Amino acid sequence: MLTVLEVIKKTTEFFAAKGLESPRLNAELLVGHALALKRMQLYLQFERPLSAPELESIRTLVRRRGLREPVQYILGETDFFGLKLKVDRRALIPRPETERLLELVTGRLGAPPAAILDLGTGSGAIALALAKHYPAARVTAVDLSAEALALAQENTAACGLAGQLTLLQSSWFDGLPPGGCFDLIVANPPYLSAEETALAAPEVRAHEPMQALTAAEDGLADLRKILADAARFLAPGGMLALETGIAQHAALAALAVPAGFLRTESLPDLTGRDRFFLAWRE
Repeated sequence: MLTVLEVIKKTTEFFAAKGLESPRLNAELLVGHALALKRMQLYLQFERPLSAPELESIRTLVRRRGLREPVQYILGETDFFGLKLKVDRRALIPRPETERLLELVTGRLGAPPAAILDLGTGSGAIALALAKHYPAARVTAVDLSAEALALAQENTAACGLAGQLTLLQSSWFDGLPPGGCFDLIVANPPYLSAEETALAAPEVRAHEPMQALTAAEDGLADLRKILADAARFLAPGGMLALETGIAQHAALAALAVPAGFLRTESLPDLTGRDRFFLAWRE
């Protein structure tokens, strides 16, 4: 009979041969998930023999990962900004870059915002993280996808934030009630060109929703629309915070002043590339 450690080693070798990043970590996460064990518990049971049903459960997960399904979708959850969120094919997987955006935003805001808008909420990650960080704030989260909103609703209930968060189906600002005014608007919209999406990892292009990744006009179409309309929904001095592609800030900066923004700031991601675009309303 194979032991836990032997299965982890064989799975690691299989993932490495498939060219997966962090094959040992992937193996430990999936074996632990199949056995309902946390990683530390897994280490304490390395010599434990596995039963035939346990091995089959592990093989099922390993096959899925071997087909390049994201490990977060297989596990059904991910950690984001101190929250544990449900994730599946209905929305993009929240990424460390977006956590970095929230770190930058919360570090630059003076007074806590009273009203926050999250555009294209997907799983609800940004909206829920900001709701938890600013417990007195009213948070509105919109998405065009009814499926993504259903996932965001599930995460809202699981995080215990239903009383603070309003979810709306809308194409950016179109479905907001008249007269809406926010101190902070945050968005991680589609910003990849079709060519960039075609070159993305199989986990991305074959499993995550394309409508949340790719935009027209070399990835700029949705960013331009948000920037053009955002000032009308911001309080004086309010901040717009965008996650963007790495070669789009010059175009966005040129649009900012005519769109009603007093100043802008470009900030790098964890690799040093311009990724975050902040703009303040006059």
